[in-house]
Amino acid sequence: MVVVMDEAATEDQIQNVIAKLVEMNFNVHRSTGVNQTLLGAIGDRRNIDPRNFELLDGVHEVLRVTTPYKLASRAFHPENSLIKIRDLTLGGDEVVVMAGPCSVETETQMEIIAAAVKKAGAKILRGGAFKPRTSPYSFQGLGEPGLKILQTVAAREGLLTVSEVMEVAQLPMLAEYVDILQVGARNMQNFNLLRELGKTRKPVLLKRGLAATIEELLMAAEYLMAGGNYQVILCERGIRTFENATRNTLDISAIPVVHKLSHLPIIADPSHGTGRRDKVAPMARAAVAAGADGLMIEVHHDPDHALSDGAQSLFPKQFAALMEELRMIAQVLGRKL
Repeated sequence: MVVVMDEAATEDQIQNVIAKLVEMNFNVHRSTGVNQTLLGAIGDRRNIDPRNFELLDGVHEVLRVTTPYKLASRAFHPENSLIKIRDLTLGGDEVVVMAGPCSVETETQMEIIAAAVKKAGAKILRGGAFKPRTSPYSFQGLGEPGLKILQTVAAREGLLTVSEVMEVAQLPMLAEYVDILQVGARNMQNFNLLRELGKTRKPVLLKRGLAATIEELLMAAEYLMAGGNYQVILCERGIRTFENATRNTLDISAIPVVHKLSHLPIIADPSHGTGRRDKVAPMARAAVAAGADGLMIEVHHDPDHALSDGAQSLFPKQFAALMEELRMIAQVLGRKL
């Protein structure tokens, strides 16, 4: 349930309500809105009468949250969450673009791509150092040397970094090198990994699973937030359907649906969502028009020789042209890019 405090509630009154909730074995998460303080009480206590809290000094009203995800729900946090990473804010008026190759291959490769995406307007450099691949014989990533390259090149270009973490043991290493920890689609319901990421205080980019519902995506986010990490960015990256014309089916409708249900920012990944270079731009445009807070786009200067996912990677010139189109769409919506 959510306890909504009066606008004029004092700190002592707020602390008194928190103490009462803790006494009744609730986990309490405090959120401050524009004018009011909200106390999210997490716990399976269905026999609790909300009127017992409505009578406490400083309480405006008590709301029951019927969705299984509490902290990720708009009932707990009505305003959009803003994820601040250094001087960048994700979830506000700016549509933030993350761009780069699927995998870090060489420092020269990363420098060419980083310079190109920075010039076009990207703010975050993406690049995998650990790659979950369907075939055990495919390129699996460079590991820590790849992370060092990603960090070094991004620092030169003034870009933030995002890279995927595949298991708990990799967390300390990745936390040292990257600004955003990415959870891939295959790990969306790796609950041990989500619990550990909940203990960190680095932003987490959580991708929707291959066959996950929106509720399951929000429940995965709830694992992170229940651990105390509220810096969660959701990502619609396409789901597996009966259609085989594209690699996946990019669910554009998930963007406004998530915005209705949750305060967390959501970005779209049209590269994985389609798996085809010629379909990335139209789906990227559609995602921004639907209200996406950002995009993750694969870019490679020589995709025909990329070690992974070359077929869905844009050439730098294609990416630059797309960014100009996206700026026009964002402007119509009162946003910037």
